[in-house]
Amino acid sequence: MQKVGGPVALGLITAGVGYVTGRIGEAGVKKVYRKVKGKIHSKTNPSEYPQMILEVMSYGKDSKGVIFNVGDSFRILESDGDAILIEIIGNTDNPHFVSCDFLRTISNFEGGL
Repeated sequence: MQKVGGPVALGLITAGVGYVTGRIGEAGVKKVYRKVKGKIHSKTNPSEYPQMILEVMSYGKDSKGVIFNVGDSFRILESDGDAILIEIIGNTDNPHFVSCDFLRTISNFEGGL
């Protein structure tokens, strides 16, 4: 402690080094997060499902209990394999994950695997 000027100086040095180390670590974590986030979002090809409105052609209820009535409209927000994230237009309880197969059975959706 005497080499750095006593306990107060040692405390200040320790706090300063801790702060700088924390900021450097934070910058690294943010950089990694941005890269990972970019890779996750690149799984979905935005042009695969352009911003089109699809229509429900027959009544259906998916495995999670989401009800689709004839005449309902929805848009696809994201997709990953068979999982599709949709927004039912006019529904306050959004969004919902459904399968491509299910959407094909109740609507004019033709995409998927």
